[in-house]
Amino acid sequence: MSTRVNGPKSPVIESRDELVAYLEAGSKPESEWRIGTEHEKFGFNVKDNSPVPYGGEHGIQALLEMHHNCYCWDAVREDGNIIALSCTDCPIGGSISLEPGGQLELSGAPLKTIHETEKELRQHLSQVGGVARQLGIGFIGLGFSPKWTLQELPLMPKERYRIMKRYMPTRGTRGLDMMFRTATVQVNMDFGSEADMIKKLRVGLALQPVVTALFANSPFTEGKPNGFQSYRAEVWRDTDPDRTGMLPFAFEDGMGFERYVDYALDVPMYFVYRDGRYIDVAGASFRDFLTGSLEALPGMKPTMEDWADHLTTLFPEVRLKKFLEMRGADAGPFDFLMALPALWAGLLYDKTSLDAAAGLIAGWTVEERQTMRDQVPRLGLKTPFRGRTLREIAREMLALAEGGLLRRARLNADGEDETGALKALMEVVETGRTQSDRLLAAYEGPWGGDIDRLFEAEAL
Repeated sequence: MSTRVNGPKSPVIESRDELVAYLEAGSKPESEWRIGTEHEKFGFNVKDNSPVPYGGEHGIQALLEMHHNCYCWDAVREDGNIIALSCTDCPIGGSISLEPGGQLELSGAPLKTIHETEKELRQHLSQVGGVARQLGIGFIGLGFSPKWTLQELPLMPKERYRIMKRYMPTRGTRGLDMMFRTATVQVNMDFGSEADMIKKLRVGLALQPVVTALFANSPFTEGKPNGFQSYRAEVWRDTDPDRTGMLPFAFEDGMGFERYVDYALDVPMYFVYRDGRYIDVAGASFRDFLTGSLEALPGMKPTMEDWADHLTTLFPEVRLKKFLEMRGADAGPFDFLMALPALWAGLLYDKTSLDAAAGLIAGWTVEERQTMRDQVPRLGLKTPFRGRTLREIAREMLALAEGGLLRRARLNADGEDETGALKALMEVVETGRTQSDRLLAAYEGPWGGDIDRLFEAEAL
């Protein structure tokens, strides 16, 4: 979830057409397409594997302040509390922010190649890991907190999260779990036109359950196996239905920027940001905001910053802003963090692969896509589909991605292309064993049912 930074105010929005134009302005020529990778991770106290509080000598606040002082990252503060770091002048930029329960997120810069993504990720883990070790903090990459209860987890000092915490229980039963106990890796991809956006959005939505199966990495809840391959994905099935899901309208005739704007206008708002404060308008309509009819802010109309903020509070499996966000994967170890951008770059940034992927999903029905999404959290790669399983679909998907990366032919200094980043996923498909399967085997075997062994074994 993004962190708002004060900046120049934009003019008041006068019409719905401006909202459509905002999305359309994301269209770029292929030469300007980039890859932006974001990942979240859980911090823990090394001495006892407990959650890390915000404050205190060994808390998240201290970690961010130390990172700010040691490296070229600017501090972002809210009510005097450091809540994020940004680095626009770094050789590889981006931002570091906090999720509601203290999950630390790197929002990477838009980069040209997977090789640059690897450099960025290694640099980040080296920097933040070095600071964390001095404070007795470690990090693990999983899709769901393996040990802690909701009551144990802190709330970060961000007003938008306080608003969400109040509102979430009114719309679904798992919203607080999503906020405090889940972590993901996602990748942001560009599009060249409205038609290109539609094709990529449809491919992304249809194949997101397959990605969930490949990256499944959340088999524990409060110290015990939970019976799921991706418990994170299960949590999202009952998190505010107004703003989540598979977007069936995206496959209908007439899909385009306008149709997505109409969808977004109908998703209830969370807040309005004014004069450095978040104003709670949870449940209100952006359509009413456009006409100055918000009950909490009578006469006030939105700016484009308000629209951009609102778009960040929509959580479908693929999210459209001025780019497309692929949101179906559990967080994981380094090689899986690298595999997700490689997978989507191979599929979406090569015309041959994109056309083949569009052909693969062309006949899938709304009901089939939804059933797949509903079953994959528990069944993972064993989810049945048209007489086959998602493991077989995943094999086809990986072959298309590998071909796309080969044709991209982006080489590093050693002459290596980007296909090496798919290795972890290739192994999952060949063995049929996901990260969740591997963790469960360790838990039931050498760990002897002791969930604390996970923290040392899986530390990033």
